[in-house]
Amino acid sequence: MSLYIFHTDRVACRRWLPEDFDALNRVYGDANAMRWVGEGVAITPEQCKKWLEVTENNYRTRGYGMFALEDRSTSFVVGFCGLVHPGGQTDAEIKYAFDRQFWGRGLATEAAKALLAYGAREHGLPKIIATAAPENYASHKVLLKAGMSHAGTRDNKDGSQSNLFFWHPETQQNAG
Repeated sequence: MSLYIFHTDRVACRRWLPEDFDALNRVYGDANAMRWVGEGVAITPEQCKKWLEVTENNYRTRGYGMFALEDRSTSFVVGFCGLVHPGGQTDAEIKYAFDRQFWGRGLATEAAKALLAYGAREHGLPKIIATAAPENYASHKVLLKAGMSHAGTRDNKDGSQSNLFFWHPETQQNAG
């Protein structure tokens, strides 16, 4: 697997490196940035280290996982995106999180579009899903603009619900 996965006009997506720890901790350690991710709380530096290990294992076993997103003009890590299988679910799920100073610039949509295409092209994924809290309107907008379709809600193990989105590559090819 190459270090760089894809490039868009403004970001370069690449595999995580050990040097990404500070950026990972900056994004995932920010309680406000994490309110819509996972259990909605910031993670500790120890959990960040574990996440790097899990991601390396995903690269080995699936060929993909979470990736770092660099600003192409500065090489500064602005956030992360990836395809994961939480809890061993069958369908790949798109995930992303950004440093708050880069919110509202369209980077999530840009990265999500490219990530969906990458998953289909490089890994033959027949379907990619996304979940977002019902109140997370910003993510709903990102996912819809990236070409995903809203598919209702899904019940979570903790009793909450998530909005469910899906994307099929063949639908996108016929939509253009």
